[in-house]
Parts: sequence; C-alpha cells; structure tokens
Amino acid sequence: MSIRNAAIIGAGMAGLTTALALSKRGIRCHVIEQAPYLAEVGAGLQISPNASRILARLGVLPALEREWTEPERIALVSGRSLGRLAHVPAGRFARERWRAPYGVAHRSTLQRVLLDAVMAEPNCALHLGKRIDHHDRAALAALAGEEPDVIVGADGVWSSTRDGISAAPEPDFSRNVAWRFTIAMADAPAFLQPDAVTAYLGPSCHLVCYPLREIGGFNIVAIAAGLNPGEIWEATASIEQKRLLLQQFRGWNPQILSLLKSMDSGRFWPLYQVSDGAWQNGRDTVLVGDAAHAMMPFAAQGAAMAIEDGWDLATRLSTAASVPQALADYERVRKARAARVRSRGTFNRFAYHVRGPLRVGRDLVLAFRPPQALAADLDWLYGYDATA
Repeated sequence: MSIRNAAIIGAGMAGLTTALALSKRGIRCHVIEQAPYLAEVGAGLQISPNASRILARLGVLPALEREWTEPERIALVSGRSLGRLAHVPAGRFARERWRAPYGVAHRSTLQRVLLDAVMAEPNCALHLGKRIDHHDRAALAALAGEEPDVIVGADGVWSSTRDGISAAPEPDFSRNVAWRFTIAMADAPAFLQPDAVTAYLGPSCHLVCYPLREIGGFNIVAIAAGLNPGEIWEATASIEQKRLLLQQFRGWNPQILSLLKSMDSGRFWPLYQVSDGAWQNGRDTVLVGDAAHAMMPFAAQGAAMAIEDGWDLATRLSTAASVPQALADYERVRKARAARVRSRGTFNRFAYHVRGPLRVGRDLVLAFRPPQALAADLDWLYGYDATA
C-alpha cells in the first residue's frame, strides 16, 4: 500500500519529523500550524543516539552538527557537595558504542534544520496561521487541495486531534515545573562543566546544566515542585513560585543557590504528562509526540520519542497493507517503547530526588558502578534503531 497524502496538525518536532519522513517516501504532506510563525519555546535539548541516527537518515544531521555540542560525558553530581557521583561517557564513546552521536543544542536549532529540510522538500507544504478543527474534513481538504488519506495529530499535550479518537490520553499537570534559563560562559560559576551534561542531584529536585555553542554559554534547567499556572507553555513566576523554588533548594551547595538567586528570568514551564489511552481511531487518525505520550523529562527523551514516532509511522504507512493496519502496528510498537522510556524516567526521578539514608545508599551504588557498566544500562535506549 502507498497512501497519497497526509494532513499533519502541528509544526513542532513531531510534526516536522513526520512530514519529512513521509515525504522522503513519496507521500505528500500538508503541515498545518495555528501559530502565524514558528518560535520554539524553552532553551536547550539533548539529542541522544536513538534520535540522531534518524536525523542522519533524514539528511539533517550534518546541518545540526555544525551548530551543536557533543559533550564528553553525562555526569551525576551531588547538589550538596558538588562531588561527582558517576558518569556515562559520551563524545567519541557514544559514536562507537551506539553508532550515532549524542549532542546538545538549542531547541530552535533543531526546529530550524527540520523546517529548512521540510521547506526544501517538494512533497511538503507548510500552512501557518491556520487553525482547523480535526472534525472539519472539508476545511482540511479545501486547505490542502485534496482529501487527506490520514490525519496526524502532532499538536502537543493539549491536542485537539485527540477529540477524534475514542478513549484517547488525557493531560494532567505533574505538580512539577521547569525553570529554564541561560548564562553566558564568561559569567558562569567555575563548578559548571563546559564539556559535560551534568545533573546535580538533591532531595525532591534536581538541576541540569550543559553548554550551548549557539549562545556561547550554558543552558540550565531546575526541576522542582510548583504551582499550576494553567494550560500554557510558559508562565511568569509569582513571588510565591520563586519562594517555593528557593525553599526546595535550601540546603544545597551555596554556589548552586547563588546561581538560582541570580537567575534573571522570571519564567517557568509547567510540566504536563498524559494518561494511557488510544493513539488512533482505527481508520485514519493517529497521534505522535506529546499528543500521544507526553511524559516527565527525567529520561531527557521528549524530542527523541517524537523523532522516533515520526520515522516509525512513516515506515508503516508506506509499507502496510492498509492505513488501519499501519496505525494499529504503529500504536502497538510505539506504546511499548514509550512505556519503557516512561518507566526509566520514573526510576530516574526516584534516584535523583531520593533523600535520607536512601541517598547514601544511592551514592554508594553509583560509586561502585564503572562508566562502561552505566553505559550498558542504556543500550536498550540509546542503541535502539528505529531505522533497522
């Protein structure tokens, strides 16, 4: 079977990757985005080997590599003593072990290279500033100039495409927020490591830092409990929110507390996740990315899962006997994969935020695990090859 065309609702990472993967297989794609222009929120993101190998197959990795940074290691550090607990080697090691690189980049960099590739693809058309209800197939057909064979919901955690799928996932505020900000290399405290992705661990919260070559500085993310600002991507912090943040980091190393106090941004991102549910309607509508499986960022796999989704869906739509069969196979395989990644994130959350005697036990266990053993624990994640 070969479908003729697809309507993709949403032009984020999931939507652009899906469009590019489908178009490479000769399928016409209409990407419909309600925003009048594309502006990626947030700052940095980690692109692990399971995602970068797909980006290589799509032909966009070289453009990304010209701007991203490949850290030498992924380090776990005590938020109190700043002593290193353990690390997983990256850099050349990642390329050799997992046959693809591990990089960090600004979110806008990845979006731009995907967008440039989509715009250069004859089979793709981008429609900005267009909000169309999934149920209004006539409007979709009028905009695209043809009736879509399949509708892909890549419209994020508050997806409207889910309305067309019975028993679809439902969004829920996780009661955690992410404070994201950047700091120039010249202004960065000495404890920040310019050659690593570093997670500073402490009771009930943690801090992730890594360099971004595009800005000549560091991307910093503090994840802690927070108040629900409503269904928005980015919120302005109240005095109460800021006080809550600093309270949770009380008792951490004074240098980290000073870094948080100096944060000039009063912005944070509420962290939403979605429940389990159906990802497709059995006929012609399917979900990808956060619309299907938004999860907490404790495994740093949000973008990677969206990229894997796009590739897998395109492969099945171009090879299955029918659209319903392709959607059913996609849902079965990707649900299992996402569930395992979610479980890893849940484990990381416990390990990162543990307190009291359990924290001492965690530190001892990590101290006796060599880097190669920790890397082997990630083979199922980073070594996963959706292109095989």
